[in-house]
Amino acid sequence: MLLTFRLLFKGQELSDIIKDLKNADDKWLLAGLVLTFCFVAGESCIIHFLLRVCRQKVRLTSCLKYSFIGFFFSYITPSSSGGQPAQMYYMKKDGVKIGFSSLIMLLVTIAYKSVLVILGLILLIFNFDAVAEHGSRLSLLITVGFVLNIAFIAGLAFIVARPDWARRAGITILNKLTDWKIVKEKNHEKLVEKINRICDTYVIGSKYVRENAVTVAKVFIMTLVQRLCLFAVTWVIYKSYGLSGVSFYDIVTMQVMIAIAVEMLPLPGAAGVTEGSFLLVFEAIFGSEFVKPALLLSRGLTFYAVLIAGGIVTFIAHLKVMRSDKQLNIPRN
Repeated sequence: MLLTFRLLFKGQELSDIIKDLKNADDKWLLAGLVLTFCFVAGESCIIHFLLRVCRQKVRLTSCLKYSFIGFFFSYITPSSSGGQPAQMYYMKKDGVKIGFSSLIMLLVTIAYKSVLVILGLILLIFNFDAVAEHGSRLSLLITVGFVLNIAFIAGLAFIVARPDWARRAGITILNKLTDWKIVKEKNHEKLVEKINRICDTYVIGSKYVRENAVTVAKVFIMTLVQRLCLFAVTWVIYKSYGLSGVSFYDIVTMQVMIAIAVEMLPLPGAAGVTEGSFLLVFEAIFGSEFVKPALLLSRGLTFYAVLIAGGIVTFIAHLKVMRSDKQLNIPRN
C-alpha cells in the first residue's frame, strides 16, 4: 500500500500534498466519516435483524463489533475472504450457533454482491453516457468485474437452489483432485466433511429463502442503503473542495463501476488497482489539481479509517476472548 502511494505521488513534495488535503472543507469530510460509519453500521443492523428473525438475542453493539471485525479481515485478505469466518468465530464466542451464523452470512453475502451487480446494471443502462465518458479507460476491468461478480452470484444461487447437486459436484471434484495427488489423501475425509457441512447449511438457507421472501427483500433494501452510503463518500469529497458541475448521480455511478471492477480481484483491499482506477475515472471530474488529494481522502475515509477502527475492535475483542477462555480453562489451539 505504501509502495502504491509512493508511486502515485512520486515527484510531489509532502508539504504540497498536506496543503492540498487541508483545502478540503472539514464539515464535508465529517459528513464523509459519518457516511462511512453508516456503511459499517448498516451491516450491523442487517446482522442484528437476521439474528432477531432467528430468535437469537444479541445486542446491536455486538453486531457492530462483528461488522468492524469482518471489514478488518476482509480488507487484509485476498478477495475479502477472511471477513466472514472471523465474524462467525466471534458470533460463536457470543453463543450464536454456527448454523445460524452461516445462514446469516450467506444471506448477507448474496445481498451484498447482488445489490452491487443489480445497481451496476441499472446505472450502466440509464446513465451509460457518464460511464462512457468517464469509464472508457476502465472498460475492460469493468467488464471482467461484471463477469466475475455475476459468476460468483450464479454459483451461490446454484448452491442455494440445488445444494444436493452442489454437494455431489464438490465431492466429485475433490475425488479427482485426490486422484491427481493435488489434494493429499490424508486430508480427503476432512474435506468431504467440510463440503457436507457447508452444503447442509445451504440446504437450510435454500429452505429459508423460499419461505421468507419478505425478510430477504428487507435485507436487500437495507443492503442497498448501506452500499449507497459508501458510494456517496466520493461525492462528499467532491463538494468538500467546492467543486460543481458533475451530479451526485454521475459520481455515484462511477464509484459503483469502480467497485464492480475491483471487488472480486484477489488482492487485499484491492490495493493499487483501486487507487489507479480512481485516478483514471475521476481525473476529469476532480481535475488534475484535486484528483490525487481526493484519492487520499477517499481511501482514508472508506478504507484506512475502517481498517484502523476494525483493528482496534478486533484487538479488544480478542483480548476479551482470551480472558474468557482463561477463566473457563479452555485450551487454545
